[in-house]
Amino acid sequence: MLRFLRHARPAAVLLLACLVPMAPAFAAGFTFTPYPTGKPLPLAKVTFENAQGKPMTLADFKGKVVLLNIWATWCPPCVHEMPTLNKLQSVLGGKNFEVVPLSIDKGGIFTVKSFYQDNFIDHLPIYVDPTSHALDMLDILGTPTTILIDKQGREVARTLGPEDWDKPAVIAQIKRYMAAPAPAKTAALAHTLPTLAALVPASGTDNTKALVLR
Repeated sequence: MLRFLRHARPAAVLLLACLVPMAPAFAAGFTFTPYPTGKPLPLAKVTFENAQGKPMTLADFKGKVVLLNIWATWCPPCVHEMPTLNKLQSVLGGKNFEVVPLSIDKGGIFTVKSFYQDNFIDHLPIYVDPTSHALDMLDILGTPTTILIDKQGREVARTLGPEDWDKPAVIAQIKRYMAAPAPAKTAALAHTLPTLAALVPASGTDNTKALVLR
């Protein structure tokens, strides 16, 4: 249904896509799966601006593990998870890892800067794509969508809907990618990584949480 709706008016579609996943995301638990595409998506060609208005691409982060979060200030689930992304960046951000929160707000830098100030977001950088071109390039069906990208700039997996990104189990999983050896050994490492389900302690509910790798 969401794929069909993408051909409708963009603002209405994204608002609907943003609101629909909110309840199921928390009810069904964490699901992080590879995107079912027959060819690699052009991650390196995605363009946006930083807080100074400087043009950037995802290729600028090659060599780092990246958690790309497509979000907007008008999206309630996006707003809900933003503090956990802020915490994740404060814990892991550096030469080997970066949270890249890419806003598609039409108001651009000013809108995001005001949101950060009002919500005490003090560790996340500002990246904006007011044109929303990234949505089509990355086949984004709704917000928030979060994509895990390895050091070689390749998509590992993605999730649609809000999550608690500062959970110890999620941090531990990301650290394994940060510690990945040379590129030639990356594929072999993927087969040795435990699923997120094995890392997340039982919560007393029937929620299913798993990280599915390529």
